[in-house]
Amino acid sequence: MNLEELKKLREKNFLEHKKKKKEYYLKNKAMKKAPRKEIDYAQELNSENFASKIKEIAKVQKAHVDDRKDLIIAKINEYKKKKKEYYSLNKEKRLEYDREYRENKKEELREYRRNYYQKNKEKILAKQKIKRKS
Repeated sequence: MNLEELKKLREKNFLEHKKKKKEYYLKNKAMKKAPRKEIDYAQELNSENFASKIKEIAKVQKAHVDDRKDLIIAKINEYKKKKKEYYSLNKEKRLEYDREYRENKKEELREYRRNYYQKNKEKILAKQKIKRKS
């Protein structure tokens, strides 16, 4: 490509960007001008309507979640799968890091555990007694 072609391409891209920007601006401007429904909170949330409004909101939210249930479950499963893969790939790194951390902070950790046990001695002993009885 020569310099003239690059200049034309740059100018074309710039004009496209400017056009998109203008459309976005006009769209937002139109949205702001659109009249919104005024909500009278005193009437909407008074003691007579409050329970029914809460139930209505809960129904709408439940319907929305039910509509998207399969998608939500799929995303959760995908996340679990990714997390499991990540941990399996980085298992050695994590173990090595933990070893180094324990070595470097050995005294601090020992002191922390000693202080923790001193503070929570009664609770810990009570739990141990319950475990021994059962």
